[in-house]
Amino acid sequence: MTGLAGRVEPDLVAGALQRRTVRVLVLTQAVGAVGITIGIATASLLARDLSGSEAMSGLAQTAQVLGAAVISFLLAPLMARRGRRTGLMTGYVVGSAGGLTAVLAGVVGSMALLLVGAMMLGAATSANNAARYAATDLATDANRARSLSVVVWATTIGAVAGPNLTGPAGALADAVGIPELTGPFAIGAIGMLLAALAVGLLLRPDPLLTAQRVAAGGATTPVARPTGSSWSRTAATVRERPVLGYAIAGLALTHATMIGVMTMTPLHMEHGGSGLEVIGVVISVHVLGMFAFSPLVGMLADRVGRPPVLAAGGGVLLAALLLCASAPAGMSWQVTAGLFLLGVGWSLAMVASSTLVAEHAPLVVRTDVQGVSDLVMGLTAAAAGAVAGVVVGAAGYPALALASLLLVLGVLGCAARAMVESRAAGGAEPTRRAG
Repeated sequence: MTGLAGRVEPDLVAGALQRRTVRVLVLTQAVGAVGITIGIATASLLARDLSGSEAMSGLAQTAQVLGAAVISFLLAPLMARRGRRTGLMTGYVVGSAGGLTAVLAGVVGSMALLLVGAMMLGAATSANNAARYAATDLATDANRARSLSVVVWATTIGAVAGPNLTGPAGALADAVGIPELTGPFAIGAIGMLLAALAVGLLLRPDPLLTAQRVAAGGATTPVARPTGSSWSRTAATVRERPVLGYAIAGLALTHATMIGVMTMTPLHMEHGGSGLEVIGVVISVHVLGMFAFSPLVGMLADRVGRPPVLAAGGGVLLAALLLCASAPAGMSWQVTAGLFLLGVGWSLAMVASSTLVAEHAPLVVRTDVQGVSDLVMGLTAAAAGAVAGVVVGAAGYPALALASLLLVLGVLGCAARAMVESRAAGGAEPTRRAG
């Protein structure tokens, strides 16, 4: 009886810490998402105005995605040493500075400065991405996807509100004498600072450091990590557990599909005469699809498995792209439905692939694998965003949607291989060995 009680008490403590961690991350995501998403509807328009070229209109979003990729990689070793709290705070503070830099870029009319600000804004995206993994640090095999997805869902609160604040933000910008299109970035900077404050005050104890101590049997010294770089440690882990490679590739292709099409949608709608308010509504519908159903997606992934949900995401993305390809310029039911399904497909694939990464990466190299995963995801999406502007400028928005079908075929291939490798690995059993 004494032995049983000794096992039950730590489980109860760990469960309570996990629930507290998720609650804090939900709050953080809700606040930080306003800062990250409020500029989505205007970034491409501001880049076009500053550069004088529609072909360069996607560069601001591309720079933000690229910044998120690089900064995710840089935050990984910081979190391994200092914990999730320090890493998340750093990301949000740098992102806030990026928002203010984007405002300055609009004031002085500098495209180069806008790209610098956009890359710094990517730090906030890096923090939000890391938060989804932080939700799994103390989770069990039975609730890992659900924990991750609830934190992703919390983004809905700020992410849906963010684009809808585009109009009021523009009016505020006019009132204070800065360019209309920079207003959303100014408000976003405030949101990111509030997110940093919430993390610093409330994310205690740190979930990653707690997981490391539990794995070390209560030792206060950090778990020793293998020698080498994050790249080499991740490469060795992927060779040992190939399912990680397919999960990372599926995540990257999914994100590239979403970023490429979403980034060019405001421009396609403006060509048909749509104003900022209407564009903001469509982007909000898209963001709703991305995040609102995440808890259901997580429950599904815990129940039926991660690879089948990844495959379902690929199927929904196919339908979304076909709708977008048929959408005329301006506001239409096709572009609205297409963007909504683009978000739903992204949600399915992202939750499933991210959970695969979280459960198959050993604790000792967990942040390395997650950092490399987000780096690959961001670089792939940044490339897609850059190419998207060129494709739309040369052949139009429908051609972009049809070309993106090739990426989704890759997602479906990764899902099929992940299913095979997961069965070979024995499901979530590698996580238990690593813990």
